[in-house]
Amino acid sequence: MDPRMCRKISSSESLPDGDNVEYEISNVIAAQESDDNFMLDGSPELHSVTWLDDEQIEDLDLNLEQTNLCFHRVDSADIIYRSRKKKCKMVGKYVMGDVLGEGSYGKVKEMLDSQSLCRRAVKILKKRKLRRIPNGEQNVQREIQLLRILRHKNVIELVDVIYNDEKQKMYLVMEFCVGVLQDMLESSPGKKFPQRQAHDYFLQLLDGLDYLHGQGVVHKDIKPGNLLLTLDQTLKITDFGVAEALDMFSQEDICYTGQGSPAFQPPEIANGAEQFSGTKVDIWSSGVTLYNMTTGRYPFEGDNVYRLLEAISRGPPAPPPASVGPALSALLVHMLNRDPTLRPTVHEIRRHAWVQATPPFEPGEKLVNPRSRRSDELHTSTVIPYLVERHYASAQEYFTERDLRQESDGLRVSGTVRARVCSLS
Repeated sequence: MDPRMCRKISSSESLPDGDNVEYEISNVIAAQESDDNFMLDGSPELHSVTWLDDEQIEDLDLNLEQTNLCFHRVDSADIIYRSRKKKCKMVGKYVMGDVLGEGSYGKVKEMLDSQSLCRRAVKILKKRKLRRIPNGEQNVQREIQLLRILRHKNVIELVDVIYNDEKQKMYLVMEFCVGVLQDMLESSPGKKFPQRQAHDYFLQLLDGLDYLHGQGVVHKDIKPGNLLLTLDQTLKITDFGVAEALDMFSQEDICYTGQGSPAFQPPEIANGAEQFSGTKVDIWSSGVTLYNMTTGRYPFEGDNVYRLLEAISRGPPAPPPASVGPALSALLVHMLNRDPTLRPTVHEIRRHAWVQATPPFEPGEKLVNPRSRRSDELHTSTVIPYLVERHYASAQEYFTERDLRQESDGLRVSGTVRARVCSLS
C-alpha cells in the first residue's frame, strides 16, 4: 500500500472498525485514480519533456490563441520562457541603456556615444510634465545655461542638449557617474562614512563650491543626493535646477527664492525671509551634509515638513555625538550657526584644524564603494545588452527550466571540484 494512503494514529486514539477502514481506503484510491499522473503501484507517472524548435513554438502559440480555454494546465518542466528583448534605441549618435534613476523632472538613463565610445548619462525631460511643475521649464533652462558655462572637475559637465519637438522631449547629456552619495550612505553600516572617506568627499565639495562662488553661482540645494562619484572617486556637484547666478557687478550675494530640500534649508529660509545670502545658504547645507556623512543623522528632525521647518527656524541643531571628536564637532557648530553673518566662508573652512588634518582609519572601518541603487558592483554598462540584440539578433532567446537546473548543477559540481582540489593541495 502507498504510505500516502495511511494516516498516523496517536496512542490515545482507538482503531476504527473494518468497515470504516475499507471505506476510507476506497476513497483514497478513487481520488488517486482520478489523477492522470497516478499509477497503481503508488508512484507518480514520469513527465515527458518535449523539446521544440522555433517553428514548432510559433505553431504552438498560434494553436493556443485559437483555443477558447481560460486556463491551460501545463507542467512547469515543459514551460518555455521567452527572455525580454532589448530593443536598441538611438537618440542622435547615442545608444540608449537602462534607467539609472528617476527624479521629479524625469528619468536618467545610461547611454553610449557611438563615435567616442564614452559612457554618458542623459536626463530625459518631457515638456508636458515640466509645465505641471511650478517653475519647471524655467528651472531647466536655468540649469542648461549655467552648466554650459561651468567647467570644473567637481561640477558635473553638460556634454550635449538634444531637442525632440515631435515627442516634446529634451535630452540633457552629461558625463557618466557610478555612484550617488545618498545611495552609498543608505547601504553603509550606520548610514555614515568613515571620517577619512567623508573628509575626502568634503574637501572636493569645498573645491566645487569655491569655484561656483567664484563664478557668481550659488547652488542652494547641496545634499548627498546631489553629489555624484565617478569611477576614479571624483565628486561631482549636480542638479542646478534651483541654482542662481548672482549679479557680477554687485558686492552682495542676495537671493530672493529658496526651493531646496527642507532638511538642508537654513533658518532664514525656514523663517520665510524675503532675502538672504546665497553663499551662506550653501555653507549651511554643506554643514548639514557633513553632519549626515559623519553621524548618519540630521541636525534637525520632524514628523513632517512643517514640524521640520519649525525645528529649523526655532531651535538649535542637535549636538554632534562625542564620537566624531572635538575638531569636527567645532567645525559643524560653526557651519550651522543660526546667524548667517557668523558662518564661515569656504576659505575659512579650509583653514580649520579638521580640514587641514587627515583623519586616520579606525580599526575595523572599511571604505564604502561608489554605487547607486540600480548598478552592480562592477558598474557594468547597461548598453551592452542592447548592442548584442542589435548586432546578434539571431542569438538564442528561449531557455527552459531544465536549462536553468543544468546550469545551477554545473556550477555546483564545479564548486565541489574546486573544493576537492584545494583540499588535496
